[in-house]
Amino acid sequence: MTATPPAGAAIAPGPWWARAPQVLGLLALWLLATAGLRPLLLPDEGRYAEVAREMLAGDGLVPLLNGLPFFHKPPLTYWVDIAGMALFGPSAFTARLGPALGAWLMGAALWLSLRHRLGPATAGAGLLVLATCPFFFIGGQYANHDMLVAGTLSLAVLCLYRALEDGPPQRRWLLAGWAACALAVLAKGLIGIVLPALVIGPWLLAQGRWRDVLRLLHPAGLAVFAAIALPWYGLMQQRYPGFFDYFIVEQHFRRFAQVGFNNQQRWWFFVLVLPALTLPWSAWLPAAVKRAVAGIGATPTDRRFLGLMAWWVVAIVGFFSLPASKLVGYILPVLAPWCALLAPVLAASRWRKPVAAAAALLCLGLVAGLAWRAPQSNRDVGRALRAQVAPQDLVVLVDEALNDAVFEARLAQPALVASDWADPELPRRDNWRKELADAARFDPATAARVLLPIAQLPQLVCRGQRVWLLEPNRDAPRAALVPGAQLVLKGRHSTLWRAEPRACTAAG
Repeated sequence: MTATPPAGAAIAPGPWWARAPQVLGLLALWLLATAGLRPLLLPDEGRYAEVAREMLAGDGLVPLLNGLPFFHKPPLTYWVDIAGMALFGPSAFTARLGPALGAWLMGAALWLSLRHRLGPATAGAGLLVLATCPFFFIGGQYANHDMLVAGTLSLAVLCLYRALEDGPPQRRWLLAGWAACALAVLAKGLIGIVLPALVIGPWLLAQGRWRDVLRLLHPAGLAVFAAIALPWYGLMQQRYPGFFDYFIVEQHFRRFAQVGFNNQQRWWFFVLVLPALTLPWSAWLPAAVKRAVAGIGATPTDRRFLGLMAWWVVAIVGFFSLPASKLVGYILPVLAPWCALLAPVLAASRWRKPVAAAAALLCLGLVAGLAWRAPQSNRDVGRALRAQVAPQDLVVLVDEALNDAVFEARLAQPALVASDWADPELPRRDNWRKELADAARFDPATAARVLLPIAQLPQLVCRGQRVWLLEPNRDAPRAALVPGAQLVLKGRHSTLWRAEPRACTAAG
């Protein structure tokens, strides 16, 4: 086994796989090379890509969906995507820059921490495991908020560990940790500060280091956190007085405690899912546990570091096992410590390289399969609409949130959404209609224009504008009820209709 260098010792130039520019550059290339190959998936990717596109057309501060303030998630992922869209234009690739950055931050933080604590060979093994884990690879190019918060959380925990690793806190690492916590709060909300505290706090207390817990609350660190995390939240509350109640109380505490949200699962769901999602590497978990328990080849400081990694996995899995709603993206923050625990045993395994090659092919095969199958994609209809729509035309989504089609169409004005907005069941179901109904409370005037009662569909032709209607493929399409509606394209999953304006009497 490669000897562990003293903590803080300078790393010799060594081979290329021990140098940060080469290793982290290859990681970025690996994450970005296939990010734009497949169409956006529904519901998440279409929704969040369109929010970023509308936000770019707006003031860049308020997330917008169909022209309405959309406060389900904070803005950091959108800001990263907006930067890409401003430079390269809206596309599936630029819509995935936020998760790609999160994956890169996770990989960089893991590799640098392992190199510092356990040496370049173990660091290389840990990053190889992470990069070729299908859960990580797909998560790094799936356009939602989970991977960016996972990356910033991983960076936060590892920086705070480095700050308290030896002796008095190191100021620069403490400030970096607080800055990463602030970014995590901007990525997905309160878990950006709750989860690092849940990982670092009990780990310190278990060692009797309660003074170090207090040292974490250094005024400079708190100031850095406040300067980065709080301005956007304060501005949104100033503009929209109900923002805090909705975003903090409803989207955090009620969502965590109640059972009326998506994908309800038993408490042990993540215990089974995590090893399955990290195959083939999780096959080495028993050997890694045996090695860690025996303390083979590890100094006391190394064992404390690996103990932190183990507690990190337990704490995050336990936290997200409490609520009834469980989505697999919630446990992305455990990938860094999971791979850190596997790294020492895999660094000594002769199977490391062939398994990594097979895992890499599996990652690429999954992307190719998704690109070929394009499940639920409405890209064909969106691009057909983009080629024909004029800026003054009305575009209507008929009782379905086909946000990926709207994103592909690059609409100059928000699409109208026709549905039964008076349905008494609407507030009780966690779906796209409830999301838009929630958004309506922040801008009732825009909601009155955008959220159209579906019974009023036939009247749209009376507005003096050409009308485009998009709806899922149905045996009895509702768009056909619009006077003069003509079928333009029946795509794989949805249909595009056009209706010309016509004169209407007062009686309709």
